[in-house]
Amino acid sequence: MYSWRRLGLMLFLCGLGVAPFLASQNVFPPSPVAHLGFDRNEYPGDEALPFLRKTFSFTSYWLGAPPGEKRSTWQGKRALLASQGFGFLVLFNGRESRQLKSASYARQIGFKDADSAVNAARGEGFPEGTVIFLDIEEGGRLPGNYHEYVSAWVETLKIAGFRAGVYCSAMPVDEGGGTTISTAQDIQAHIASPGLVYWVYNDACPPSPGCAFSTDAPAPAQSGFPAATIWQYAQSPRRKEFTSHCSAHYAADGNCYVPGDAQHRWFLDANVATSPDPSACQ
Repeated sequence: MYSWRRLGLMLFLCGLGVAPFLASQNVFPPSPVAHLGFDRNEYPGDEALPFLRKTFSFTSYWLGAPPGEKRSTWQGKRALLASQGFGFLVLFNGRESRQLKSASYARQIGFKDADSAVNAARGEGFPEGTVIFLDIEEGGRLPGNYHEYVSAWVETLKIAGFRAGVYCSAMPVDEGGGTTISTAQDIQAHIASPGLVYWVYNDACPPSPGCAFSTDAPAPAQSGFPAATIWQYAQSPRRKEFTSHCSAHYAADGNCYVPGDAQHRWFLDANVATSPDPSACQ
């Protein structure tokens, strides 16, 4: 088990090296502690790993079925990915708010999902201390029942010796009256957990450069949420309403592909993190 003091130190060290991002010029300033990674719902295949490793330091890893799927195709691939030098973003699919009918039921489901995630992580060989990210697809302010769900997730992972993370939106939603809020801000305001790790998405250009890759990668703090450890800055397919200013950086089909993938075999989402192994950052 990790003490809160040690967790705070780990997160501080993981967050060092933030550099400014020149959004108006779509360029990445030097940031020696920024690392590129990708995520996909579907495992890309064993043959893709050496090719993808040329660009990326880490990959997502679904412990259970991704949204809209019945199973995870990543199951059993941890050892192979690690042997290729990949770090990990370990993921578990979260519930939709409409499924959480009451605060007590939300906590019950939060405990259940966290237990399932822990058991799956152990079965895949991930050690204690690994960050497991709860995949939250909804944007803007979350209802109170969802806060209970996330709180139960955090508590259960801590007791089991794992660390809790959330994948959520850093994109501001207009609530009227001059008020905006992102999901990341809402969670930060309601979940009293200084050790919670944030993986945020914001594919709006700017601050995102779109489907662009560079060794001088942007810092996650430039995502619009300063506490972010990981920033998903491009998605496949691109969302036209947010990416019109960087559309030229995507393929003609709207997807994001790794440099050199001339056959467009592996569309993906692009990420940058403060660690080459974000789920093990310590």
